[in-house]
Amino acid sequence: MEDLIAGAEMLARWDVVVALLVGSIGGVIIGAIPGVGPAVAIAILLPATFSLDPIVGLTMLLGIYGSSMYGGAIPAVLINTPGTAVNALTSYDGYPMTQNGEAHRAVSLAYSASFWGGIFGILCLILLSPVLAWIAPMFGSREIFLAALLGIILVIIAHRGQIFAAGMLAMFGIFLQTIGLDAVTYTQRYTFGLTFLSSGINLIVVVLGLFALSQAFFLLTTPDSSPEAKPVTGRMMAGFRELLKHKRVATVASGFGVILGMIPGTGEFTAQFMSYTYAQKTSKNPDDFGKGSPEGLIASEAANNAVPAAAMIPLLALGIPGEALTAMMLSVFYVHNVIPGPQLFQNNIDLVYGLYIALILLNVIVMIFLLFSTNLLTKIIRVPTRFLGVLILILSFVGVYSLRNSLTDCMIAAGFGVLGLVLKRLNLPIVPIILGMVLGGIMEVKLRSALPRLKTPLDMIDRPIAAILFALIVMVVVLHIRTLIKEYRAHLPEEDHDLHDSQTR
Repeated sequence: MEDLIAGAEMLARWDVVVALLVGSIGGVIIGAIPGVGPAVAIAILLPATFSLDPIVGLTMLLGIYGSSMYGGAIPAVLINTPGTAVNALTSYDGYPMTQNGEAHRAVSLAYSASFWGGIFGILCLILLSPVLAWIAPMFGSREIFLAALLGIILVIIAHRGQIFAAGMLAMFGIFLQTIGLDAVTYTQRYTFGLTFLSSGINLIVVVLGLFALSQAFFLLTTPDSSPEAKPVTGRMMAGFRELLKHKRVATVASGFGVILGMIPGTGEFTAQFMSYTYAQKTSKNPDDFGKGSPEGLIASEAANNAVPAAAMIPLLALGIPGEALTAMMLSVFYVHNVIPGPQLFQNNIDLVYGLYIALILLNVIVMIFLLFSTNLLTKIIRVPTRFLGVLILILSFVGVYSLRNSLTDCMIAAGFGVLGLVLKRLNLPIVPIILGMVLGGIMEVKLRSALPRLKTPLDMIDRPIAAILFALIVMVVVLHIRTLIKEYRAHLPEEDHDLHDSQTR
């Protein structure tokens, strides 16, 4: 109880309150503008948060992360253009409802389901805290190394149909973090005689390049557009009453969000599709899905809003981010010498509880804001994409230069911006590069720490948790190979049949 009170006291400061309001409301606005998204906003704000207290910076970033999906549902429902990538499934049923003259119903249902999923995820996070505090000290260097390795494998496997590309990009990220002066041996690694590489490739420079600058380049190289959304009339609280009729779907969808949010590399997309599939299979009206089904809309929004709180579990307990946004937040911890992992629950439990309370407050603030500002947000949707591109470009370069007052960093960020644009054009994932950099650094440090205590390779897994993690790695790889073989065999008869037909002709 004392820790909870201490966490509440951390949030009672004026600067924390301002950060929470800016993050929560700003996240909704950013989410409502197609073409921006939370990753771009967090990347731009990262340099500014380094000069703030950890609780202030993290509260602002959490506000953007947790609230952007609320705003992203608005254009998804009203103009069939998701504000954020994870709201894509929301448009499947939200936009048909708008076409049927039920825009108010669709928007209020989206808000209600988002709030349900967000609060459900936070409550699960809080209930798991005692378990985390008990398990976390059992993780030593080898366990964290294996957990990080499992995370990279899951990130790669999560990109179905692009596994080779995701694997290569993750390896590229691991390579990037090795560049520079080795902190142990003080030798130059992969600098090729270039002095500006001696300090290494800064993670934030790469983040700003791959996410913010690439998006700016993308918006500036595509035709300018200014989407229109009609005003929404009616009481936004009406969605809660209808949500209670489908509370089973909302709860199960939120459960999918929590479980998959804890697993690195899965996140909102997998949670959404699994919850949507569950809702359709168990619905009394499965044919309505994709045509304006309230259950489909609830399943999508409840699942993706339960993920942010769940994604904090591996970050806080083990210091292992599950996706790009939590990887960015990890850098805020490191800058302030607050290391997530086993020691966090012992030395900074008040910060942990402060973040829990902040997550609850941001959902409440967002709901209050949305009840009165939905029509204002429909006007923000009309911002021209070229103007957004220029704005993101300027803010990104200002953020990069402010890190170390270095034009070299700006040029490196621009190079990664071009790389990010190429990857987007080729429909290849960007996230594996960032997670490769973050998890690769964790793996290197923990492996070096563990090696002096190992006499044989089998000593790496001679402890219970290490053995369990190793078994999970083997199981994941074997199951995935088995799935690939099944898919190959399923397509093989068709190919043989086509070949036979062509030969007989």
